[in-house]
Amino acid sequence: MEHAHTMHISDILQRLKNDPPQVLLLEGGSTDERIEAARFWAKLNNCESGSACGHCPACIQVEEGAHADVITLDGREGKIKIDTIRELKPLFGQSPRGNGKRVVIFIEAQELLVPSANALLKTLEEPCPGTLFVLLAPHRERLLPTLVSRSWVLTLPWPHHPPLSEETLEWLKSFEAFLQTGKGWFKKSSAKGAMNKDIALQIIQGCRRELALLLSGQDAGSLGRLLAARLDLARLKKFDLSMSYAEDALNLPTAVNPNLVIDWLATHCFDLMHR
Repeated sequence: MEHAHTMHISDILQRLKNDPPQVLLLEGGSTDERIEAARFWAKLNNCESGSACGHCPACIQVEEGAHADVITLDGREGKIKIDTIRELKPLFGQSPRGNGKRVVIFIEAQELLVPSANALLKTLEEPCPGTLFVLLAPHRERLLPTLVSRSWVLTLPWPHHPPLSEETLEWLKSFEAFLQTGKGWFKKSSAKGAMNKDIALQIIQGCRRELALLLSGQDAGSLGRLLAARLDLARLKKFDLSMSYAEDALNLPTAVNPNLVIDWLATHCFDLMHR
């Protein structure tokens, strides 16, 4: 963790090491920054010098993803299913193989299916000698509240969002107008050659940007202000889940019609706004 903006994070983690929480939730930052912080935590709890030196065999193994006591479940590869949690549960009841701690890292923990999250909660209620859990998520609101309540939350500096393209901004204005009025969207999205996968993903990225700015207390645009005015926290989470479902559909190995996906998203979000 050598970047200047993460130096204070490493200081906090070093202080936490003396009395480590069973569950550490890292939010904010970028995906790579959250992963970097989680690996630093794993090194701290397994380093031969206790300082995450980066040079001892344990630190090198953590960095290379080869440490026997560091387990990573990666939500970027798909939803984290309950069977995965069940398969690991017997291991959680055992002591670590080495002299440090077992560290279980959930990358993109918002991809935990509800049954998986509940299975993890049940695991946390049972003795897990020498085992620490790390949840990584863009923001805590994307996780089950019961998981968050069991966690020590550490917020990384929120990432800088580059300006959106003029084309994306125009699509977001149309999306926002549809959420308010229910009009105009389908005529625009169904125009010949208007919609493709890249544009659909840019719309989703723009919506997520607004949501992230809103939840992190930064100045959101008009779409973010609309979300804040119309949606409570539970429906904001559903709004975010809708983005995930649409993005997953667009990235399926078998090509799908981006018009159908983005029109479903617009309709679903309109329904959330007007319930």
